[in-house]
Amino acid sequence: MSKDKRQMRLGAILMEAGHHVAAWRHPRAEAHRVTDVRFYQELAQLAERGKMDLVFFADTLGVPNYSSFFDHNITIRLEPLTLLAALSAVTRHIGLAATATTTYNEPFHIARLFSSLDHISGGRVGWNVVTSALADESLNFGRDTHMAHAKRYDRAKEFVEVVTGLWDSWEDDAFLIDQAQGRFADSGKLHTLNHQGEHFAVRGPLNISRSPQGYPVIIQAGSSEEGQELAAQTAEVVFTAQPTLARAQHFYASLKGKLAAYGRAEDELLIMPGVFPIIGRTAQEAQSKLDELQELIHPAVGLDVLSRKLGHDISGYPLDEPLPDLPESNGDKSRNHLLLDMARQEGLTLRQLYMRVAGSRGHQTVVGTPEQVADHLEEWFVQHGADGFNVMAPYLPGGLEDFVNLVIPELQRRGLFRTEYEGATLREHLGLSRPANRHAR
Repeated sequence: MSKDKRQMRLGAILMEAGHHVAAWRHPRAEAHRVTDVRFYQELAQLAERGKMDLVFFADTLGVPNYSSFFDHNITIRLEPLTLLAALSAVTRHIGLAATATTTYNEPFHIARLFSSLDHISGGRVGWNVVTSALADESLNFGRDTHMAHAKRYDRAKEFVEVVTGLWDSWEDDAFLIDQAQGRFADSGKLHTLNHQGEHFAVRGPLNISRSPQGYPVIIQAGSSEEGQELAAQTAEVVFTAQPTLARAQHFYASLKGKLAAYGRAEDELLIMPGVFPIIGRTAQEAQSKLDELQELIHPAVGLDVLSRKLGHDISGYPLDEPLPDLPESNGDKSRNHLLLDMARQEGLTLRQLYMRVAGSRGHQTVVGTPEQVADHLEEWFVQHGADGFNVMAPYLPGGLEDFVNLVIPELQRRGLFRTEYEGATLREHLGLSRPANRHAR
């Protein structure tokens, strides 16, 4: 059992039929239910049974413009904020988080949506702040190309400033609801934002009271230098792709080291790398499960996924030759660099690289028994490569069932993970403090 007294944080990323690109083809996957709200309600309840901190939904606002992608992969998904409201009605404890981009949204909309969801859920919501990296998204919003990477992060920084300012529109005790005296609110505790910036002009105030958590938990997923600076200034949880412990430790120390410059302590930000677990009762069974999934990968889909991660269409290059030199991407820079480094250091061909990316998409892959998976997570946790993990089940629901039924009990036995929820809000689950209203006297 670990001597480390910290408690591991665990989230479940619910990605349509599963995180592996061929998940929908798995005989036990329920691909026909990807737009069935009851499917995701059942998954959220499963994660809650495992006492997990949160479930999380990634999102994009476009579909890759490749015919092979349409033909051979899932291209549809429910809008995640609508879905969170439905999940809140059938769960009591587990956190509910989703992506909303700062590139193609407006701050007032996002502030109101997430504050409303925090009220609806009783304080269990988190916002994953991203800058859009999929080139096809720009075409849905009147732009031929994305704005430049650095400008997207400048906009994101100001976007978060506006949203948190709007969340502080009303002090916590502003609403009197005094029916006898006819006073609904104390206007002295209402604050108009009047923001005038480079990207936004927002008067405010927000037309909803301050939410149960003060602010919904702010999550950030970028690992580039700009992404790390944004996270150090604004985020409370960081999702990241780190394929090895050494890289994870470097990222962990680097990001935690940036917090002091913004007047923040290290425990005010949790780092949760993704983990892609393939779990078997024996190591051989686990490997067989992975092999079965890998055999289901359609080459066109493997290339499409790799093209999106690299930010360039590589479908015209020979599959069994090394990755060609590619120009700098204007998309997801951190994932681009991670995959390029992997390919060059290991001498991978395009086929070998897309096979590697097809499941984990650049995250750590763990194949083994429940004890072996727990060993791996414990090592990363104790050796300060992570504060917790985002579990990317290879297919759903079976992959999540394996983690909840087999790995979580082993982590609990080692004293690394809770056996019961002790709080009511996502902040309480994660050990994060409730932010004070900046205007409170």
